[in-house]
Amino acid sequence: MLDHNVIQGRGFRNVVDGGRVTGFQFELRQPNYRGTAGSLLDGVGVVVDGERIPDHVPLWTLQGRTLTLDELRASTDVRWQLDEPAVITVPKPGGLTTGVHRLEVVVYLRRPYFPPAVSRTTFTAAATGVIVPPAPEGGLRFGVSTYSYTGDIYTLMTLEDVLADVADLGATGIEILGEGNVPNYPTPDAAWVDHWHASLEKYGLTATNYGSWVDTDMWRDRSLTAEEGAAQIQQDLRLAHRLGFTSVRPKFGVVSWDLEPHPIWQEAVQRSLDLAAELDVVICPEIHAPTPIKHPVTQAYVDFIEKSGTEHFKLLIDTGIFNTEPVLELSEEIESVDGGEVPEHLRPLAVPMADLVEVLPHVHFIQAKFAEVDDDLNDLHVPWGEIIPTLQDAGWSGWLSSEYEGRREPYRARDQVRRQHALLRSLAARR
Repeated sequence: MLDHNVIQGRGFRNVVDGGRVTGFQFELRQPNYRGTAGSLLDGVGVVVDGERIPDHVPLWTLQGRTLTLDELRASTDVRWQLDEPAVITVPKPGGLTTGVHRLEVVVYLRRPYFPPAVSRTTFTAAATGVIVPPAPEGGLRFGVSTYSYTGDIYTLMTLEDVLADVADLGATGIEILGEGNVPNYPTPDAAWVDHWHASLEKYGLTATNYGSWVDTDMWRDRSLTAEEGAAQIQQDLRLAHRLGFTSVRPKFGVVSWDLEPHPIWQEAVQRSLDLAAELDVVICPEIHAPTPIKHPVTQAYVDFIEKSGTEHFKLLIDTGIFNTEPVLELSEEIESVDGGEVPEHLRPLAVPMADLVEVLPHVHFIQAKFAEVDDDLNDLHVPWGEIIPTLQDAGWSGWLSSEYEGRREPYRARDQVRRQHALLRSLAARR
């Protein structure tokens, strides 16, 4: 689907030709109520970060053809259809710098059915866009979780829109929520599964982590047995494997504020290890605030790994445990027990990097949780300037999967994910 704003959320990037950055481009939705012949296009005014680009300079790409404004005016077989974005390319040696830019446009269309004095119609739009640098080769891999698009997906965006967004920003991994993104879960139609694999190929994406739940207190009068919990894990292992995922995050029900998992977790996992090995899918419980790394919950997982000797049970780290400031915008209305301004479960853990290094040999996947990256590419909560070098120094080369959990204004997530990728890749490229 196209965005409501004339300036589209996808397509904002630098243009590389022969190894040189020669300009930048962005995409526009047709602002009229009908398609328009190319000869009726009368230019586009572009202002980027306050710099005005002369109207005749930008190039237009429509229906696979790139033309100057004069060529458009003289064309007889080019149209700007209502359901197709136009790609606008602005020649600019060196392009735009990595980061956030302010873009303003005025689209000029001639409409002959208006009186001549007013037939040249203007359509204005403004937006911010983010130039994301290419991911450095080797080392860390960069993906995105569909959870980031909560509120937008299935309202403003389809699942395929999300995949297109992830590919557009140059990420190569996609993480999904089984019960959130698989139609007819847990038994999707074969046609949908085929379409899923075709979409991964189309957008050049790798299926990374599959989020699942073991609802231990599904019923009011009793908890799941270990056998029932194992059945849930095994169902999701099979479905994840069918969809091409290599790890499954089972979120167990918890019995305490520090997220101690229900006691059935260990036997349920033990019963599922043979299947995980057969399918070559790793089961990854999540280390999530308010549980730090130095904690009995984490240690119990590590003990299980070391005792079993399995390669198919490892840790998933949620980077919210490294927060140095509290995230309050989406917090539950729970009062602090000790009278503090911030409830205990929302207080930043600021887990030290030394603790991360200690468990990294057991870490399979990292959810790059964040809530806000500002206009200068500063994360207001997570110390990425410490995390990225720590991972690189340790030689860890797994997936960093963006998990935006900030304010949910429409389309804010896609902008924030782009900002985070610009930040993370810039830090990774320094080594």
